[in-house]
Amino acid sequence: MKRMFETFDLGNLRLSNRFVFPPVKLGYGSPDGSVTDRQVNFYGKIAENGPGLVIVEPVSVTPDGREHPKQLCVHLSDSAGQLRKIADVIHEQGSLACLHLNHAGAAANPKATGSVPKAPSPVLCPTTEQTAEPLSPEEIRDIVFGYRDAARKGLEAGFDLIEIQAGHGYLISQFLNGRINTRQDPYGEDRPLFAREVLSAVRSGAPAVPLIVRISGNEMSPEKGISPEDLIPLLNLAEESGVSAIHVGMGNACFSPPWYFHHGSLPDKPQMESLAWVREHISIPLFVAGRMGRKERIMEVLDKGLADLIALGRPLIADPDLVLKWERGEDDRVMYCGYCLQGCLHRLKGGEPLGCNLNPALGLSEPGPTSNPVKVLVAGGGPAGMSAAIHMTRRGHQVILAEKTDHLGGQFAVAWKAPGKEKMRQGLEALKRSLEGCGASVLMNRGVDAALIEETRPDLLVWAAGAVQNIPEIKGLEDQHVLTSMDYFHGRGEVKGPRVLVIGAGRTGIEIAEDLGKAGYEVVATKRTDPLGSMMEMITKKLSFMRIGQMENVTLMPHTTIREFKADGVEVERDGETLSLKPFQTVILSSGMLSARGPDDEILKAVPEMEIIGDASEVRDIFNAIHAGYDLALKY
Repeated sequence: MKRMFETFDLGNLRLSNRFVFPPVKLGYGSPDGSVTDRQVNFYGKIAENGPGLVIVEPVSVTPDGREHPKQLCVHLSDSAGQLRKIADVIHEQGSLACLHLNHAGAAANPKATGSVPKAPSPVLCPTTEQTAEPLSPEEIRDIVFGYRDAARKGLEAGFDLIEIQAGHGYLISQFLNGRINTRQDPYGEDRPLFAREVLSAVRSGAPAVPLIVRISGNEMSPEKGISPEDLIPLLNLAEESGVSAIHVGMGNACFSPPWYFHHGSLPDKPQMESLAWVREHISIPLFVAGRMGRKERIMEVLDKGLADLIALGRPLIADPDLVLKWERGEDDRVMYCGYCLQGCLHRLKGGEPLGCNLNPALGLSEPGPTSNPVKVLVAGGGPAGMSAAIHMTRRGHQVILAEKTDHLGGQFAVAWKAPGKEKMRQGLEALKRSLEGCGASVLMNRGVDAALIEETRPDLLVWAAGAVQNIPEIKGLEDQHVLTSMDYFHGRGEVKGPRVLVIGAGRTGIEIAEDLGKAGYEVVATKRTDPLGSMMEMITKKLSFMRIGQMENVTLMPHTTIREFKADGVEVERDGETLSLKPFQTVILSSGMLSARGPDDEILKAVPEMEIIGDASEVRDIFNAIHAGYDLALKY
């Protein structure tokens, strides 16, 4: 691992270490394409004590290639001056800055561009649900000119390197891909032509700037993804034209988003095989990107000689000091990303800026010490309570956290037990260690009551008591063997089979149904409304439904209400029709959560001031709970 902290020469440049921050969509920009303070703060923090090279978020070389309404622009008259703000802050922290150029082609977002997507040939992108129109020769020429002008502005802005996006199912890949490019003109007869023109244009705009070409080692879509045979000409072109490095990701933005975003539940083997294939076909340095935020994975890549530099995207979003902590041997202080996509991609797809479940300060200025320190009692050791205790202590308040059970984490303590979410456990453990190390006093097996108020005499009570299971009123339910969703994940109570009914097929219900189906139970999961899996992050949902679809023993029933449990079966109503289901040996309630009971009158009379946060205020998710604690600390 020590070699990762050694310098590395890339072209005529020297990186301070072998870590790279890859291009990550932020959604922090202004609608007019100008740079915001949050972007500058974000890149400054990433570069501080971090990777030797920082590649900025994708910029589209022309307006019709954008993917996000708040994406950085490079085509405006003042773009060079705006982009210089980012390059400068990266340089101030001692890292090199790289401008990432792209045109999304068929993957362009009509809501961002205001126009129909354009591609080499007509093709439907399932991600945008739009069919692209074919580019005219004049439009192709304009895009090539856009690359040249973007490179020139990158040079003016002070960037040290330029990366060209040629993979992931974006425009260059679309031209190379014989499954998509069916043109009958020179751009179809000679599919690498567009890539050659783009490389030439970028060289023309920034002659002496080292270039990186980003590709997908495997687009993981046999029907629509680029074939190895179509990728080889690009690799040859990169080597022949003096490109300094190849940046290897996975997936296709349109046809295999789970691989494009490297969801945590995917296997490692295809990525390792694709890296080995690229390494066989090229001799220039390789970056590897995608779920590389664990030392054991990095060592596997290095020991097999598959890459020279390691790209860390989401791991540095979760913990911008990751590289420094690893170098110092402070592994136990790392806040590890769980690759769940809940706080990052899920928010971006909803039009919100990039966030993180574990890092509520992302892109924001660090709050200073409070001018009015107070004594704080936090009721509840779930995500909201832990976050409030950590951040209020850091601001200088005296904090006591009381948790009525024998464990911290609340619902976070079981979230990682759901299928495909195992890597979230390390984030939970890191949050616990942050609480232990922040200086707050922690009382376990102690609920907040009037006696504790009298004992501690807080100036502020923070009520973060979390949520409890909603118990539906169903005739005959009291005669069934019943577990709540929390009982199930905590292992409290036996699941009797062979038949299990899950009431409530939202996010948690779907996770339980999949887990039980995998274990061999005959499962029926019902939901009064649609869609199933509500509140699930879209890629997690897609993968979970794909796995459940392969289980003959799992049945999902939307628009279904449980009416009555009888001795000979269960009466349900589905789309207005009454049906009878065979009896179940276990009923699991996943019928939503309710805010836990608030403080009683005796407590309210005893505290000068009180705040209610997290699920105790409004039942939402881990992201909102942790951010509620951080926001509260800013208030005080």
